[in-house]
Amino acid sequence: MTDRPLSHIRVLDFGHYLAGPMVGMMLADLGAEVIRIDPPGGPRWDDPAFTMLSRGKRALTLDLKTDQGRKTALDMVARADVVIDNFRPGVMQRLRLGPADLRAANLGIVSLSLPGFGSTDPELAKLAAWEAVIAARTGQFTDMGLNRQLMGINPSFTPLGLASAYGATFGAMAVLLALGARDRMGGDHIEVPLASALFEGLVYNCEQIENYPARYKSPRELELDRRRAGGLPLDLSYVDLGAFLDPFYRTYRCADGRGFYVVSCSIVTHPRRVLEVLGLDDLAATLPDFDAYLDQKDWPDAWAMRNYPVGPRDRARVAEAMQAAFLTRPSWEWEELFGLAKAPASAQRSTREWLADPHALASGLVLEVDDPRHGRMRQLGNLAWLADDTGAMDKRPGPMADEFRADLPTLLAEPPRAEPLGKGAGGWLDGLKVVDLTNVIAGPTIGSTLARFGAQVTSVQPVSPSVDPWNAIVFGLHAHRGKESVLLNLGAERGRAALARLIVGADVVTMNGTDQQRDALGLTPAALAAINPRAILAQLDAWGGPLRGPKSDHLGYDDLAQAATGVMVRFGGGPDTPEEHAHFGTIDALTGYAACVALGAALERRRITGKGGVARAALAGCGAMIQAQFMYDFDGRAPFDEPSGRKTRGWGPFYHCYRAADGWMFFAAPNERGAALARVPELADLTSQPEEGLTEALVDRFAGHPIAHWQERFRGGSASVVPLGSLSVNRDAGLHHESDGPADIRRATYRAIRHDQHPMGRWVDLVAPNAVRPEHAAITIPGPAPKPGAETRTILARLGYTEDEIAAMVAAGAAGEGWAEKYLPE
Repeated sequence: MTDRPLSHIRVLDFGHYLAGPMVGMMLADLGAEVIRIDPPGGPRWDDPAFTMLSRGKRALTLDLKTDQGRKTALDMVARADVVIDNFRPGVMQRLRLGPADLRAANLGIVSLSLPGFGSTDPELAKLAAWEAVIAARTGQFTDMGLNRQLMGINPSFTPLGLASAYGATFGAMAVLLALGARDRMGGDHIEVPLASALFEGLVYNCEQIENYPARYKSPRELELDRRRAGGLPLDLSYVDLGAFLDPFYRTYRCADGRGFYVVSCSIVTHPRRVLEVLGLDDLAATLPDFDAYLDQKDWPDAWAMRNYPVGPRDRARVAEAMQAAFLTRPSWEWEELFGLAKAPASAQRSTREWLADPHALASGLVLEVDDPRHGRMRQLGNLAWLADDTGAMDKRPGPMADEFRADLPTLLAEPPRAEPLGKGAGGWLDGLKVVDLTNVIAGPTIGSTLARFGAQVTSVQPVSPSVDPWNAIVFGLHAHRGKESVLLNLGAERGRAALARLIVGADVVTMNGTDQQRDALGLTPAALAAINPRAILAQLDAWGGPLRGPKSDHLGYDDLAQAATGVMVRFGGGPDTPEEHAHFGTIDALTGYAACVALGAALERRRITGKGGVARAALAGCGAMIQAQFMYDFDGRAPFDEPSGRKTRGWGPFYHCYRAADGWMFFAAPNERGAALARVPELADLTSQPEEGLTEALVDRFAGHPIAHWQERFRGGSASVVPLGSLSVNRDAGLHHESDGPADIRRATYRAIRHDQHPMGRWVDLVAPNAVRPEHAAITIPGPAPKPGAETRTILARLGYTEDEIAAMVAAGAAGEGWAEKYLPE
């Protein structure tokens, strides 16, 4: 084994579009030997993005429809660790390369399938699952955010590959965790339906809480409620929306005309930092500031500065003062000043600008690779890495055809992989102990994800909350599922001592924060190793990369990564009208999953070497990941002209949202194109029409019949028609009540759980953890998130503290038992 984390792992990558190749790239970036298997005639997807996703791999052409091609593939499987495919369900079986065939060749093989929909879903399994078909059926294009709803725009199309991004991270994570348990449990076959992964990644957009208090609704949500209740039109303009945006959560214009996005709400100190940087200290002194965890009936004023959102009395004057201040300096100066002040904000950039950004290049969030086809190529950087992996930045360009052919005899001369020791039961992470120091969404996602695989997760949060209840409690209903909770004051000696005791017995520590914040907690790599040399720190932040850059210690959130990497300019349709992407946690959840990929690699390295370390991921890296199809640049690149903006409904006539007689549907025939129309009597005459103007013709034709008619007409082949789904409808259709006992979460593509015995005292609906579906390993449905501090005494007693010592710690404020009388302040 070399010093790369996965140098001992061999992967056969049969992936042909986005998700499968992306899994292979992530594993190759961590040092695995990845061999891409191409069909005769070359890859099905001939695109610069595929070249980028093929970096670090070698290529071999095999005709899997021949006996010799199949035999060679199985001989390679016998000498491999991982097989990846993202065909439709049944394709690998028809090639006689299904899970049973792979196991017959190698009992220890970990195989990963990434179909569009669940293979056991009777309705959806056989669909031609193009990326936008998955997005449309899941509900990604429907009710696309509060802006679009207030403007009366529904549906909206976006080219972002969210399903493939979420599916790839779930897939890479699952592969690595299965490899770590292989000696105990044997090999496994894992299915990750991309639609299920998308549904999980968008969990915060279909979370539903019984009798949800109005205090947590944003000004846009309240205006939407008002208009709907009064039967008023949803017809706001982009400019009109400004009146309903929170001053600490919006875009401002700077002296150079560039937009500057501020996300500095909900953390106790952030709004005040913003006003101080802008020179608005006098304004800050006039704004109310009190405990956000009081019930609204006990508030001494109309709103609290540490509690999102700003009240209507002060919203306009604060926003106007901030806008006037921003106009006094250019965006690059504000970005530097905000970064130094630890006030989260970012200038708005396009995708192309991010690819040339000095910090992105210096940190390794964007890489420069000498590609034999495209020359010097800038491309998205590492998505998951280990801090001490010196090979993380050394990227070999994508393979040429049959690059591996000369090495094949050498590989086939190796002995087959040794059989695993046993076939144990349980989860991949049974017995793993995790200390969780995270907050908000991205960081807590690490622990809640590990809990489903059997890890024991202890959430450590401060005695005095630094985050308001909207972020800490409302989002925490999902982000902290499956954990136990202790409150410690890490600024107090006894609080730090209790944390050290936790770490001594832990395998993993998780945190979201910069290196400066990490070091201030006393968790430098050296300090962590001194406490527990086998402990792994899973760390994510906004701007970190394998190397240091000028923004490495700046703070940031999901929306700021969207602003910096081009998502907001793309979604809004240009630099003058940027919009946050429509879904809460678009990048947050993804970054948590990516950190789990890095952690999986660190655990695999520790299994071999006994060495701990630091596993990393960053929001900005994942902001690039959801744009992977476009996240590259080189001399002579085609224009960055992908669909964008509010009115977009597709990408040409053969990949588009259309209204049928009974509702909206998505039509996808990007391969068949005119041949698909020729098979349908009502459309056959349009095959001779130029594509320019064809969309309008299809609008008229599709409106003449219901969706079911068009589904039947296009059945078979590679074309698809699906109704535009809704996240909430999919949630309700697949809802299981927790009080009814264990749920079967693996059969349907979409499943949700109603936690109807929740300690909050309200029921809450959350997406079930069914994106990762192992054939053998167990998946645990995490229980409800506990009230913060609910297990403080139990956990401290387990650490060896006596009842008197615990009482003294609580009395001194070194430990705590709650933030408020109620689980969710009202």
